Amino acid sequence: MPHTPASPRFSRRAGRIKISATKLMPMLAAEVGGCVSLGQGVPSFATPDFVVDAVCAALRHDPAAGKYSLQPGLPDLRRAVAGLLAHEKGLHADPVGEILIAVGAMEALLAAMLVLVDRGDEVIVPAPSYPSHVEQILLAEGTPVFARLRPDFSLDPEAVARAVTEKTRAIIVSSPHNPTGAVFAEPDLRAVADIAIRHDLTVICDDTYDSLSYDAPAFSLAALPELRERLVAVGSFSKRFALTGWRVGHAFAPRPIMDQMLKIHDCATICAPMPGQIAALAALTGPQDVFTGFARTLARRRDLACRRLDALAGHLDYIRPAGAFYVMARYHEDIPPMDMAVRLIREAGVITIPGDAFGPGGEQSLRLSFGAAETELNEAFDRLEEFFGRERGETF
Repeated sequence: MPHTPASPRFSRRAGRIKISATKLMPMLAAEVGGCVSLGQGVPSFATPDFVVDAVCAALRHDPAAGKYSLQPGLPDLRRAVAGLLAHEKGLHADPVGEILIAVGAMEALLAAMLVLVDRGDEVIVPAPSYPSHVEQILLAEGTPVFARLRPDFSLDPEAVARAVTEKTRAIIVSSPHNPTGAVFAEPDLRAVADIAIRHDLTVICDDTYDSLSYDAPAFSLAALPELRERLVAVGSFSKRFALTGWRVGHAFAPRPIMDQMLKIHDCATICAPMPGQIAALAALTGPQDVFTGFARTLARRRDLACRRLDALAGHLDYIRPAGAFYVMARYHEDIPPMDMAVRLIREAGVITIPGDAFGPGGEQSLRLSFGAAETELNEAFDRLEEFFGRERGETF
């Protein structure tokens, strides 16, 4: 009699999470073909030549370049990250025991969640929110508790205060903000810091977009010395330095938290890839004008996206983003965001991300990214104008 294999048993942890829509929509578009993207958050810029040259030289001439680094990361890179935090945020970190080089900001955030959150613990998440923050909380078997942003997408400390319960362990804050492009006001951030101190909560500060604030510098919770002993501050080389594919991020945490995060890092990845660390060090210590040029270019693309959205008034409403490279656009059709995003892929050949993938506050909305080159942005908006024009018999 033939043997029937037993069905595999899957963990409760895996069953609690899902792949984010930011990854699913490009996969669907690849099946359709011919799409242009306002979807996934990838800046269009190529890795600068001087970074490529540094990596190539290391791989050719330094045998260590293809091997493991020390588990927390290259000492020179940790020192450079500590210098960046001190210069930009006034956060003075011990590069030996308080800085981790991770496989992207995502791994650093996950390590923090797995260290700080236990089954049944709650983490406050301002919403709309980056979906992976929520999935990481769920993976740690915690519970995300949403604190709605104000209608203008500003941070609402009163909503955060109302979300605190006896089970709350942490608050995660990201400014400039994904998915809205908001840059949270310093008084609101300070009010949230006061809530964390009052209730003995840890603050997880996701500063992935900290260099992409177009109208004024972004204030970071990592700059508050009163939070230092209850802070995990995560940064990324992906957006500021356009090193998305190199997969390098960094984290600060005080020694008691970092000692625990290093255990997660060790069993998950051992260390960040050496070529990526070499690229990150070259980017951080090399000429910075190319990277400030990236920010200026993205500011122009923000203005272009807003002009094109203004032309679509009556079809798409939006709040002008102050940072990152995203805008949340509310549409008027009475259909769910996923259905709307799928229609745009199939009928307009444009990738967007359904707003409800970002939680409360994303209803009847789409997240649009303006990280692409201007020719691609214009092509995408031309297609959107044609789509909405067909819907209502209009011409633009």
